[in-house]
Amino acid sequence: MKVILLDNIKGVGKKDEVINASDGYARNYLFPKKLAVEANNENMAKLNNKKEAASYKKDVEKQKAEELAKKIKGIMLKIKVKAGENGKIFGGVTSKEISENLQQQYNMAIDKKKIELKETIKTLGSFNVSIKLFEGVIAGLKVEVISE
Repeated sequence: MKVILLDNIKGVGKKDEVINASDGYARNYLFPKKLAVEANNENMAKLNNKKEAASYKKDVEKQKAEELAKKIKGIMLKIKVKAGENGKIFGGVTSKEISENLQQQYNMAIDKKKIELKETIKTLGSFNVSIKLFEGVIAGLKVEVISE
């Protein structure tokens, strides 16, 4: 019997997957526990609509991320910090500070977790920082750290 899983079941399949299950397993375990529904025409149509909606939503999000990546590409973010001799910074510039400065200077809300810094910036100068906006959409941001 073909069934559509409503939840992840270890060793059987993942949510929204169509599987072949034995009649007894489906009727006595999956259906009573509301873990699956029969794969009839009505339920298959619902599943297809759900997958299409998810795909459309993902495409829209990717488009927005690509537009944001184009905006970020042209930005030169300047961060003012206190620095000592030899261009050494007191403390460092973290992804949190980069995110806050983007919000203040350009009104762009970027989550600090999406900003990829290998390590904290501890010297004055220009740096290239990558921002992972979506699956496969990575924006390059130029950050210039200057002394106050």
